[in-house]
Amino acid sequence: QVQLLESGGGSVQAGGSLRLSCAASRDAIRRYCMAWFRQAPGEEREWVARINDVGMLAYTDSVKGRITTSRNNAGNTLHLQMNNLKPEDTAMYYCAARRVYLGCNRGAVSAYAAWGQGTQVTVSS
Repeated sequence: QVQLLESGGGSVQAGGSLRLSCAASRDAIRRYCMAWFRQAPGEEREWVARINDVGMLAYTDSVKGRITTSRNNAGNTLHLQMNNLKPEDTAMYYCAARRVYLGCNRGAVSAYAAWGQGTQVTVSS
């Protein structure tokens, strides 16, 4: 099973940018559908973005136009570029992986077997 480790979180003011990274080990991410989720205090974990094995992208409506994800299979990494951040983007951000043969078009938390430990993003107004 792949292991995931996020980095790049921090505190920014509204309108700022952050770039999160997710480094994979023990397996190649090319075998996985990759996704980002976030969880704010007192809220359920929600899906943010996903990218399948051939690079097809999907985003939740609240981040479209501001946040993009990309994968570097050679480097075994996943990235989340976040621009024009808003206070409501404040959350712990997690990367997650699901084997390609299971199908990639999934946004449910339960669909992903591998998770990182998360990286905190705090946006102040």
